[in-house]
Amino acid sequence: MKTEIINIDGAGEFDSFVASHPSGHFMQSSLWGKVKDDWGWFGIICRDDGGEIKGAMAVLVRKISKLPYHLLYAPRGPVCDLHDKETFDALMDAAEKEGRKYNAYAIKIDKDADTNDEKYRKIVTSAGFKINPVTDAFKGFQCARVIRIDLEGKSEDEVFASFDSGHRRKVRVALKNNVEIEIAGSEKADLFYDMMKETTERDGFELRSAAYFAKILDIFGDKARLYIAYYTPEGGERTAIAGAISLVYGDKLWYFYGASRNIHRNTMPNYFLQWEMIKWAVECGCRIYDFRGVTRFDEDDGLYRFKMKFGAYKEEFMGEMERVYKPAAAILVDKTQEIMKKLR
Repeated sequence: MKTEIINIDGAGEFDSFVASHPSGHFMQSSLWGKVKDDWGWFGIICRDDGGEIKGAMAVLVRKISKLPYHLLYAPRGPVCDLHDKETFDALMDAAEKEGRKYNAYAIKIDKDADTNDEKYRKIVTSAGFKINPVTDAFKGFQCARVIRIDLEGKSEDEVFASFDSGHRRKVRVALKNNVEIEIAGSEKADLFYDMMKETTERDGFELRSAAYFAKILDIFGDKARLYIAYYTPEGGERTAIAGAISLVYGDKLWYFYGASRNIHRNTMPNYFLQWEMIKWAVECGCRIYDFRGVTRFDEDDGLYRFKMKFGAYKEEFMGEMERVYKPAAAILVDKTQEIMKKLR
């Protein structure tokens, strides 16, 4: 096996491999590295003796405040046959070697590998990774519990028929109320931010800036869409009442961010938005529509019920894994970050 380090501005072959691989993920693309421009980035390609790419991994690099160390993080990486130990080990060894340039103390990964995949579990633990327990909250970088729709080989009609009858009815309510969906780009990021601010005040989510949303839309280009739902009450003005950002990469579409105002919720815009994004996934030939995370698989949780009733299934991943290069430094980092958190 031979490995090579890829620069973010020369990642064409790297991105093509990631997009075409069944376990590819938008966070493993150089595009995501450009979104996360407050981190460093490097890619790794692993080839067999014939020059064929067997695996790839995008690595973000974060300086630890007040300390001379960096953390390496490969979100949803690596991209390879997860049961190919030789390729996995080659990618991780290359990351460790490159990490010496940054005085990296550890690397974290959180591949979307099923928690019951014991063969992958054995490969990562034999490579020196510790698997952190999955918690109920979004305490890691990525949530380990996700909701997905299997779209493979299905038509729009077949997908719609798989929805819970109540969800189909609510889509029709939006249509009956003449809710309109506009597909926009970064020019409407401020409008989406305003709706997102209202959502976070209501539901307690983390609020990102309008500039961050605009950056995602601009960098991903035609792979990203901002959907905005409008409603015009009788005798009133046309008003934006909900919105969502979704990303297509390879054979998957991710519902990334969603926002809604507190008014006109009875017109069911969120159900209509999901249906429009699901139709885009079908149009693109996607195999999976990914709702991303929920805190827990619980019928009493409204977000869980909302996502599952779109004919979806639940999947739990192994969660966050860490391979420590410098144990003493890792202890120092943990203690320093704990102190800084208390001070904040």
